[in-house]
Amino acid sequence: MKSKYEVQYIGNLLMRQLHKSNTQKMEDEEHKQKLLIRENISSSEVEEEEELSLVKRVWEESKLMWVVAAPAIFTRFSTFGINVISQAFVGHIGPRELAAFALVFTVLVRFVNGILLGMASALATLCGQAYGAREYGMMGVYLQRSWIVLLSTAIILLPLFIFTSPILTLLGQDKSIAKEAGFISLWSIPVMFAFVVSYTCQTFLQSQSKNIIISYLAALAIIIHVFLSWLLTIKYKFGIVGAMTSTILGYWIPNIGQLIFVTCGWCSETWHGFTFLAFKDLWPVVKLSISSGIMLCLELWYNTILVLLTGGMKNAEIEIDALSICLNINAWEIMIAFGFMAASSVRVANELGKGSAKAAKFSIVVTVLTSFTIGFLLFLFFLFFRERLAYIFTSNKDVANAVGDLSPLLSISILLNSVQPVLSGVAVGAGWQNVVAYVNIGCYYVIGIPVGIVLAHVINLQVKGIWIGMLIGTLIQTIVLAIITYKTNWEEQVVKARNSINRWSKLDDDNETSTTTLHD
Repeated sequence: MKSKYEVQYIGNLLMRQLHKSNTQKMEDEEHKQKLLIRENISSSEVEEEEELSLVKRVWEESKLMWVVAAPAIFTRFSTFGINVISQAFVGHIGPRELAAFALVFTVLVRFVNGILLGMASALATLCGQAYGAREYGMMGVYLQRSWIVLLSTAIILLPLFIFTSPILTLLGQDKSIAKEAGFISLWSIPVMFAFVVSYTCQTFLQSQSKNIIISYLAALAIIIHVFLSWLLTIKYKFGIVGAMTSTILGYWIPNIGQLIFVTCGWCSETWHGFTFLAFKDLWPVVKLSISSGIMLCLELWYNTILVLLTGGMKNAEIEIDALSICLNINAWEIMIAFGFMAASSVRVANELGKGSAKAAKFSIVVTVLTSFTIGFLLFLFFLFFRERLAYIFTSNKDVANAVGDLSPLLSISILLNSVQPVLSGVAVGAGWQNVVAYVNIGCYYVIGIPVGIVLAHVINLQVKGIWIGMLIGTLIQTIVLAIITYKTNWEEQVVKARNSINRWSKLDDDNETSTTTLHD
């Protein structure tokens, strides 16, 4: 026979098991009700949107698009402007310092920037869809997980900055320039970590259309940067130390403002404080971040390869000077394209998360047409002015004529840039980074670069041949992405987005419950 205590123990055990079972059923029921409420809200919103007239729908969608695109474009211009201003002031220090600075920022910093910017775009998929689905609490956890992944990546990349000087010496760079570049690269480490905070916070705020604050902070940063650059390099002549101090502050001032805005109450719905949940279930975020990084890096490094391939051309000095002017113009223009890329990724992710396939497709059409219209106007502008624009950058007639010769290619490049980044943004919003990475490898590196080399060296078109090859790769990539976007079953994408959100939401709810239970 069982003792009184054994019976009591078994009874208590059964009661605990029954309580646990009832609690789990209640949690599951609560989760189902939450999903049902969200689906009902989404369905009613979708029905209201579909009842609007076409003109009003275009107007409403344009407003939502520009809320993201306009601040993103301005912020891109400001961030790019920090590098341009720094380089201008470094030029007053000396030619060796200018060469070293240009080497570090155009090769090393751009390389790292591509990796971190690409990996941060994974957050656009996660936060954008979560915001559309009204799963606001998940967004803060996603942000912290992205911080962990990007900070770990930045630490892995640190040796590139620490050993820049010996690496450049091994590659045959002049020793004095390599030594100076090594010194500048050490000062560039805070810039690399600034990218981690900047890209993740910007994406987090863009996903909920709160990125106007980013523009204000960027404007403040560039004003302070100009003043400090003059003060530290011209007035007090602190040299590279002064220029790099100003550059670091130029990058970190907006970051500090963004962190305060995110964590101190202005994002109360989406930021619920730091949590240990950020360290759980990191692998899916890592995989998506790696796919995003590969996708964007393959695009950003494409133009860098264009410059490297021109080194052995005839009249290389004139060709490279002309090409650098064209790429400088193209770089400023592509900041506009990146703004529309951010807008398309946010709008598509929001609508997929909301459950509206038609609204997602409509946002793609509006964003592509808007960006293409701006690109077409710029295409006509640069095609008409040709070599006359070159005199803004140079007084050399031969270089100006070479720029005029390259202007048709520059114009076509600008036109393609008005569509291709928008389609890449669509891929980010829908979570297709892995697919686009393969498309980029095939179009850019299997087709574009080999065709460019053949046109340059076999057909003897020189730098024009390389650029034509690169444009062919970009054109094929744009066509492939357009076909993928057109052929996509967007209703199926809505289901995938919803399943993904539900899975993550349930997982985070379970983790939070278990954490609370352990704490109790």
